[in-house]
Amino acid sequence: MSLDPDLAAFLELVEANVMSGSKSMMHELTPAQARLEYDASTQILDVPGMAVESVTSISIPCRDSQQIHARLYKPIELAEEKGPLPVLLYFHGGGYCVGGLESHDSLCRALAALTPCCVLNVAYRLAPEYRFPTAVYDAQDAYQWILSAGTEYNLDITRIAVGGDSAGGTLAAGMCLASRDSSWPQPVYQVLLYPCTSAWQNTASHRRFAQGYLLEATTLQWMFTHYLRDESDRKDWRFAPLEASNLTGLAPAFLALAEYDPLIDEGIAYADRLKTAGVSTLVRIYPGMTHDFARLGNIVNEAYQVRKDIANALANEFYPNRNTR
Repeated sequence: MSLDPDLAAFLELVEANVMSGSKSMMHELTPAQARLEYDASTQILDVPGMAVESVTSISIPCRDSQQIHARLYKPIELAEEKGPLPVLLYFHGGGYCVGGLESHDSLCRALAALTPCCVLNVAYRLAPEYRFPTAVYDAQDAYQWILSAGTEYNLDITRIAVGGDSAGGTLAAGMCLASRDSSWPQPVYQVLLYPCTSAWQNTASHRRFAQGYLLEATTLQWMFTHYLRDESDRKDWRFAPLEASNLTGLAPAFLALAEYDPLIDEGIAYADRLKTAGVSTLVRIYPGMTHDFARLGNIVNEAYQVRKDIANALANEFYPNRNTR
């Protein structure tokens, strides 16, 4: 399928602004500048967040005695239920360098409202101030926080799903691998939106969509340079899950991929390996879409569709005896 016309028009506008000098590419900015621009663009590109019953600010202790911030969204539909509520632990995208609670507020509200379930949106620490594997440890500490303190917030610690987009999807995939290899309970489900699963940028889709499709090859390299300590980190499965030798015993997975994304080939490769390893895996490729389309609610209708698809997949897992919407 050809590129979605509304998305194509948006990309043409971005290119025109870059050519005129009114906009800089991310790799031309400092991380601090990129964060400001990324958060500001969210107000333009995405829709206002859906209504939820409550949003609670959480401070999660980390293993290095610091804290990270999170937001816990409680959906309206479950507000009157007395039993503990299922929860999605969500890790935002942004190449480990940008993004946070504000940039993914609308997406997390939608998943909470549509599933319905609680969503814990985690602001893991960003590079280059905090390089690999700090984000990995922060993700694990957030999971441990739910297991140890979730009941205080009426969360059902037997129904924890993990998910994320882009870099956040990588963290979610790694969370399942780490859980399997430790004494932690395995999440019941994993939602991976266009995750980065390889460090090598050597697939056909990386070559085909290296420039002009929102996620640029130069931007990816900029992110990797800021996040990784050295080249050896590229072989670490916590950064590149395709490097893991064994994918058996993991939570069922839903991979949402974009047709015009440089990461699509490695996303398909990861899904294929999950299936070969016996992991129940649903793959959906969204035609005409680029990387990060789930956050483009003001640009493309598929941003709404992928949120509904994720919500239905989660509902099937959280409420197996109830019809999904």
